[in-house]
Amino acid sequence: MSKTKERASAAGAHGIPPRGQVAGPVAPPRVSARRRRPGVIALSLALIAAGGAGVAVLLLQVGHRTQVVTVVREVQVGQVLTERDLGRASVALDPAVKAVRADDLDSVVGNRAAVELKPGSLLAPSQVTKDSLVRAGEQLVPIGLEPKQIPATALVPGQKVELVHVPAQGTTDTGKTSDAAPQTIDGRVVKVSGAAPGTGIVVVDVATSAADGPTAAAWESAGTLRLVLTAPDGN
Repeated sequence: MSKTKERASAAGAHGIPPRGQVAGPVAPPRVSARRRRPGVIALSLALIAAGGAGVAVLLLQVGHRTQVVTVVREVQVGQVLTERDLGRASVALDPAVKAVRADDLDSVVGNRAAVELKPGSLLAPSQVTKDSLVRAGEQLVPIGLEPKQIPATALVPGQKVELVHVPAQGTTDTGKTSDAAPQTIDGRVVKVSGAAPGTGIVVVDVATSAADGPTAAAWESAGTLRLVLTAPDGN
């Protein structure tokens, strides 16, 4: 064999094409396709679906509005509600907020305000009542309280109180000393005014039995009446 053939054979053996020959295209290395896991795909699809559903629910909640009854004029405790006192509004209402629906407006007209109503507020079912705040067989006694006599606990309509007769210290109405317990009358708060400018006196309307009303009024006139809060359980 000639030296030329020996060189050509050696070049071919080392992957180098012999001189004069054109090398053909080289196939790229085969890369195996990544194995896809069905479980991962299913989980991804579930997360996408859940996210889309959450966004849809949020948009529905934001866009959902409820027609409710609002207060447009100030209404005092015990006052009968009229159509002019109330209005309608469309609001995004939280489920925890209890408000009278606009469809029920006619059902609250003619009822009484159980609490003082302020303009711009939503009307709640608990703020109206069909009952008169002064019931049959009761009388209303206005009691003026000086700043030092006003309880730190706020007085609210419906709260039970005791009217206590407090004569001059150490004496009775007859001028004799006595260790007997003071006279008391059971009552119920109907309305509380704001503090009067300058004096700070607050007037509390208290409902008592018709038999006790004149006595409570006499104590109030003489300045010997005090108001005491009753425990919530009535004891």
